Amino acid sequence: MPLSEHEQKLLEQLEKQLHEDDPKFASSMGSDPGRSWSTRHLVIGVLGALAGILLLLLGVSMQLIVVGVLGFVVMGAGVYFATMRSSGGRPTAAGRKPGKPRSSFMSNLEERWDERHRGDS
Repeated sequence: MPLSEHEQKLLEQLEKQLHEDDPKFASSMGSDPGRSWSTRHLVIGVLGALAGILLLLLGVSMQLIVVGVLGFVVMGAGVYFATMRSSGGRPTAAGRKPGKPRSSFMSNLEERWDERHRGDS
């Protein structure tokens, strides 16, 4: 469920305050919101790692050091690729196309949330 504009502003204020109070902790805990895990990267990376393992085993069984080293390098590259994050994550509420309608369930939840916050202040 995407955050409303009010919630996003509050979150930004909290992040700013955290950076001011303890910049070292904030930088260690921070993450880039534009980067996310990619299923495509994971699948390709796992397939590459499996191919590397097969090459490594082939090199060991044939007693060819070059093939074994190549298999190890391919396996490492596959693991690296699988754990790599892709840029341009999922669109948020602000990134949604203006013409795209929201589901009525989500609209109702957001309206109730906004009403609750208006009543508290």
